[in-house]
Amino acid sequence: MQGDRARALEQVPLFASLPPEEVQHLAGALRPLRVPAGALLFREGEHGATFYIVLEGQVEVVKAHGTADEQLLGVRGPGEFVGEMSLLNRDDVRMASVYAREPATLLELTRAEFDALLTRRPFLAYEMVKVLSARLRSAHDDAIRDMRKKNTLLRDAYEALRDAQAQIIEKEKLERELEVAHDIQMSLLPHTLPDFAPFDFGARIAPARAVGGDLFDFIPLDDETMAVVIGDVSDKGVPAAIFMAQVHALLRAEASAAASPRATLHAVNLHLLDMNARGLFVTVLYGVLKQRTGEFAYARAGHELPMLCSVAGEVTEVGRGRGQPLGLFDAPLLDEQTITLTPGSMLLLYTDGVTDPNDHSGLAFDVDQLKAALCACASMAAQGACDHLMQAVTAYHQNAPQHDDITLVAVRAGGRAVARASPPANTSAGWPTRIKYRGAQRTPIDFGTSSETT
Repeated sequence: MQGDRARALEQVPLFASLPPEEVQHLAGALRPLRVPAGALLFREGEHGATFYIVLEGQVEVVKAHGTADEQLLGVRGPGEFVGEMSLLNRDDVRMASVYAREPATLLELTRAEFDALLTRRPFLAYEMVKVLSARLRSAHDDAIRDMRKKNTLLRDAYEALRDAQAQIIEKEKLERELEVAHDIQMSLLPHTLPDFAPFDFGARIAPARAVGGDLFDFIPLDDETMAVVIGDVSDKGVPAAIFMAQVHALLRAEASAAASPRATLHAVNLHLLDMNARGLFVTVLYGVLKQRTGEFAYARAGHELPMLCSVAGEVTEVGRGRGQPLGLFDAPLLDEQTITLTPGSMLLLYTDGVTDPNDHSGLAFDVDQLKAALCACASMAAQGACDHLMQAVTAYHQNAPQHDDITLVAVRAGGRAVARASPPANTSAGWPTRIKYRGAQRTPIDFGTSSETT
């Protein structure tokens, strides 16, 4: 056994220059130690007075073991030694922890034996210094590499943080701009309901985004006629909002010419063809309401069919003619109809966002459901009917995202007592202050809100 240890010691670089008798002496003095994988040889911070030479297996030298700062300083294999620092320090404190990476065999040398060996063979001190110097240089290189790696990670993290901050600032700027755009767009639409006896009006609009492409308007043509408009621009968001503003302005300008609904829409279409670089289009229903007779003559450019609710609550869709959107064709086909609003009846105009929302099972709030909801509004004022229908659509699609703008316009003919519109209970913003128009008061309109502006 001692002969095997002597042959092993001869392979240790530290003892390679020792004479045979010194190697034999060490082989008899050193004690073998076998440790299983994962076993702790000694712990950092402990006091120790032993020095170990690895004969078989490998051990790990670990700093700050078990903490967030844990660092592997090195792996020692056959022919290498550990624990020398506690013998060189006066306080005998271990500078690191040592664990067996795999089953290992070591030789243990006490401080007394180590000091005696150095006394007999002082040149060993130089050999040990050479080994420690190499380890120190290796540790220094590792520390530099680790520092450079951490600096790189820190720089990357800083740049990512800077980019994220820039994105947040840009997002906040965009949100502020969208809020302003929303306010500007809503300012284009009527803020109050017209006083046009014996008719009662109602309207609700809820953009799917901060800005949208739906529009509606009430345009006085003279003392006895009122134009009623509803429209829906293709696309969504800012492009649709800009196109919507153009359409709104053109409708107002052409309506002032007091032309027929058909002529008005054809004139608007010609303007749109000249300024429509993005290829957008708009569906429109433009009608003229006569105060004395209740006659409503309209032209429909690809828009949803209007609904008429009788005083008895019977709901029908009006007209089945062909109609094409504005902004695509030189001479779009238009559906022209004339209906008469009898006392107590109510006309409903709406955009396809009303029937587009899907519930969680993927079913749409279809035209039949809209008819049923309108039937329940037979005795309501026009604004109350719009509020009820908006609530019905919202309740149907629950928490599902709104995919399209929603707009409702209602006109009720007088002749039956109905309550005047009052502020809807589900709005937290309140109603704007009433303003005067041609000497009469008009009821303010609740525009609703979008998910991007709440």
